[in-house]
Amino acid sequence: MSIIDKNINTSQMKETFGEYIRLLRTENGMTLTQLAAQLGMDSANLSKIENNKREFDEKRLEKLALAFNLDTKELRDELFSEKFANKIYSNCCSEKALELAEQKVKYLKQSNVKQKKLNFQS
Repeated sequence: MSIIDKNINTSQMKETFGEYIRLLRTENGMTLTQLAAQLGMDSANLSKIENNKREFDEKRLEKLALAFNLDTKELRDELFSEKFANKIYSNCCSEKALELAEQKVKYLKQSNVKQKKLNFQS
């Protein structure tokens, strides 16, 4: 049974994003070369991503979603949650940083509704 058949929810992912890609690829009987071709990259770079030596480029999320029939938004959430976690971990921040970030996201959303657009440039 493939990952797609199991209908695994990516929000329950415990492994790294690269390990998740490898799991998807192997469970679906794909080689590095086959998946790399679908993602528009070479297999050496995909191998580095799967081994956590290189970050996955968010511009390829739609191609990854198509390759495995997954939801692009859920994949994006997983990718960015890993980026946030890595940043917090590498800077020895406490879990409070996540709470504060969540509050700031709520503030930005609220400000965006009031202003109808959000300008990140000064």
